Amino acid sequence: MSTQHETAYPLYTEVVNEFDKLTAAGRADKARQTAFERFRLLGFPSIKHEDWKYTNITRFLKDEYALVPTVREIPAGLVEKATIPNLDCYQLVLVNGIWDGQVRGGNLPGGISIRRVNEALRDPGTAALFENGKWGNQHFANLNAALFTDGLFITVDKGADAAKPLHILHLYTTDHNLLVQPRHLWVVGANAGLSVIESTVCTTTGEAKVWINGLTEIVAASDARIDHVAIQTATAGTRLVQHTTVRQKKQSLYNNYTFTLPGADLVRNDLQLRLEEDHTETHLYGLYLTAGNQLVDNHTLVDHQKPFCFSNELYKGVLLEQSTGVFNGKVYVHKDAQKTNAFQQNNNLVIGKRATIDSKPELEIYADDVKCSHGSTVGQFSEEALFYLRSRGIGEATAKALLINAFAFDVTEKLKIGAVETYINQLIRRHIPAEHA
Repeated sequence: MSTQHETAYPLYTEVVNEFDKLTAAGRADKARQTAFERFRLLGFPSIKHEDWKYTNITRFLKDEYALVPTVREIPAGLVEKATIPNLDCYQLVLVNGIWDGQVRGGNLPGGISIRRVNEALRDPGTAALFENGKWGNQHFANLNAALFTDGLFITVDKGADAAKPLHILHLYTTDHNLLVQPRHLWVVGANAGLSVIESTVCTTTGEAKVWINGLTEIVAASDARIDHVAIQTATAGTRLVQHTTVRQKKQSLYNNYTFTLPGADLVRNDLQLRLEEDHTETHLYGLYLTAGNQLVDNHTLVDHQKPFCFSNELYKGVLLEQSTGVFNGKVYVHKDAQKTNAFQQNNNLVIGKRATIDSKPELEIYADDVKCSHGSTVGQFSEEALFYLRSRGIGEATAKALLINAFAFDVTEKLKIGAVETYINQLIRRHIPAEHA
C-alpha cells in the first residue's frame, strides 16, 4: 500500500485526482480501474523496491505536472531533428502522444492497418485486446494502463509484410511541466513481418519538464518476424520511462535495438520478452552513452516458458562525466523449457572520473537440459590499444574517440538497415567531443 511519504508527492496527488475525474465522467472501464487499484497499492517505486534499488527517482517526483496533453504546433526543425537521412520509410508523427493520422512516404501495403488507440477502443472487435494486460508489480505500466491518453494500434494481417520500415517520430513539446502517457499495441499475424524504428525527441520552453510514461505491447504470432529499433535522444528536462512487453508464439523472431544518447535527465527502459511457445528466437541489443548527471537504467527480462527457444542479449554502456548507468538483465527458464539456449552479456566503459555503473545480469533456471551463460565487465581504456594508436601519430583525444566507436560497433553493426546504422554512428561521434574522451 502507498505510504504517507509516497502520497506526499505532488505527482501522486495529481494522478489520483485525474483518475477521479475519469471515474466521474464514466470513462474508467474495468481494465483502467483494475490497473489503477494496483498502482494505488504499489505507489511510485523507491530504492526499497528490488527492481529500483539503484535508481532513485525521488527528486523527479517532487515536481508538479499537468496530465492532459494537447496537440501543439510542431516547433520548427523538430521533425527534421528526428528524421533519419536517406531512410526509405513510412513516417508517422505523434505530438505529445497523439498521431495526426497521416502516413508520409506512400500508401501502406495491403494487410497493414494503423489506427489511433482511442479509435480502436470504440470498436468492440478490438477493445478487448486492451483489457488483457497483467502488469504485476510494474508501477509505471499500471499507471499508464489506468490513465493512458492515446497511441498507435498497428495490425499486420497473416502473411503481410511492409515493403519498408515504419519510422515513428515521438515528438514532445511543452511550455509547462507535462506528464504524457502514450499506449501502443502492435499485433503481427502469422508468417507476417514488421520493421519499426522509433525516435524520441523533445523541446521545452524555459524550465518546463516533460515526463513520458510509455507502454507498448507487441504480439508476434507464429512465424512472425519483427525488427524494433528505439532511438532515444530526448533533451535535458525529459524523464522517460518506457515499458515494452513482447509476447512471442511458435517460431517467431523478435529483434530489439535500443540506443540511448546523452540528454534526458532520466531514462528507464523495461523490456520484457515472453517466449510463450516453442522454437521462438529473440535478440536484444542495447547501447547507452551517458553524460552530465544523466541516469539511464535498462531492465530486461527474457522469460523462457517452452522448449527449444533461443535468446541472445548484448548491452554496452559508455559512461561520461558524472552520469550513472544501470543494467539489470534477467533470464528466467521454466521447468518445461528444456533445450533452451540463452546468452547474456553486459560490457561497460567507464570514462568519467565520477561516472558509475551498477550491472546485475541474472540467470534463474529450473530446467536441467539447457545451455545458458551470462557475464558483465566494467573497465576503462585499454592502455595497450591507446599506446598502439598514439605510436602511429594519432592524438590522445582522437585515439580515445576511436576506441569508443570501436567499442560501440559490436552493437551498431547488428542493425539491418544501412541508413540507420550510419545515423547512429554519427550520433555517437557527435556526443564524444575531445573534452569527454
